[in-house]
Amino acid sequence: MRAVKIGVVAPGSRIDPPLAERVTKLAAELYGERVNLVVHPQSFLVSGHFAGNDAARSNAFLEMANDASFDALWIARGGYGSCRIVPRVLQGLTPAAMGKIYLGYSDAGSLLAALYGSGMRRIVHGPMPADILRAGGEVAVARAIAFLVERSPAALDASVTGEIPTAAFNLTILSHLLGTPFVPDLAGHVVMLEDVSEHLYRIDRALCQVTSNPGIRRAAGLRLGRISDVPPNDPPFGQTPEEIIAHWCAVSGIPYLGRADIGHDIDNKIVPFGTLL
Repeated sequence: MRAVKIGVVAPGSRIDPPLAERVTKLAAELYGERVNLVVHPQSFLVSGHFAGNDAARSNAFLEMANDASFDALWIARGGYGSCRIVPRVLQGLTPAAMGKIYLGYSDAGSLLAALYGSGMRRIVHGPMPADILRAGGEVAVARAIAFLVERSPAALDASVTGEIPTAAFNLTILSHLLGTPFVPDLAGHVVMLEDVSEHLYRIDRALCQVTSNPGIRRAAGLRLGRISDVPPNDPPFGQTPEEIIAHWCAVSGIPYLGRADIGHDIDNKIVPFGTLL
């Protein structure tokens, strides 16, 4: 059996070599010779906030995306920076990039959305290598590896059945994508949303914008993941995250379908874009 070759690349912020070593070791412990994890050296570069400048990050992504020997590209971490390289990446993709799985979340949503909109159909929202730094984070990283290696059904959000197309985003990232040419057609999709470290008034404002968008109003419905590490509001906002999304779904006419098991935490489940791979 040929090993599943997974490339790790950092289109936003960097990771440290010890983190990469921990993830590589975990992958080997779980799957042995069934997995070949290759971390691009660009992932360790430093250029201010970023893992190398825009050219270095886009070139590294394209190097692995266009290499037919790789089965998947795994985004190393979020942070910030993916949106800066989207045009370069889209212009540089070759047919060899089309069949791969691309896995990440948070800031990576900018790039994943653009790839999905360009016609790629193996885009996945899920844990990243940097999640190993969370307390108990090995569980999240193992979940992502299990999906990449064997498409483990246990890794999926429980609502994902493959019958209705799905997509998942950090709410702030999706709100910032609206109005750009990089938002995919989400008509008929169940769209799952999560966020972290945002005041509730910002969550309300983002949902006002997202649910007002004509394209999003063609979605099959919205699900709410975890809104975590919420800073205190002064005065108290007066509504919970679920009450906020239920309000904006009622205003917009988008069905609210309940909760999703996604978020910036170790319980973050896998959500494919579209139908099951």
